[in-house]
Amino acid sequence: MSLALRQSDYFLADLRKQVDWYRDHASAEVAEQYVNAVEATLQKLAVTPGLGRPRFTNWPELAGIHSWRVQRPYHRHLIFYRFDDQALSVERVIHGARDLPRRLRQSPHEGEIVVGQ
Repeated sequence: MSLALRQSDYFLADLRKQVDWYRDHASAEVAEQYVNAVEATLQKLAVTPGLGRPRFTNWPELAGIHSWRVQRPYHRHLIFYRFDDQALSVERVIHGARDLPRRLRQSPHEGEIVVGQ
């Protein structure tokens, strides 16, 4: 059984920014492959949400958040999500080399530079 998938506005903004980066710095094909990898990863998590590990337990505002890597070759990007019996709530997709606690609490619209693959 697959959980319902809810994608936050922040997740969608992160995804759009990264797709734009790949389109501008690589190609439309690479951007499409990235979207496909993210979608495949989300489908896997919707079936088995426990794959991801709990993160940032010392940050109250991030309580309950889990992460899982986007499938290769985009595995440097992490999907951050919460889940319950009904739904997988996807909150962000962020390059793993970032200051993750800060970035998770920051709007994706605050002008940061997106890192490539």
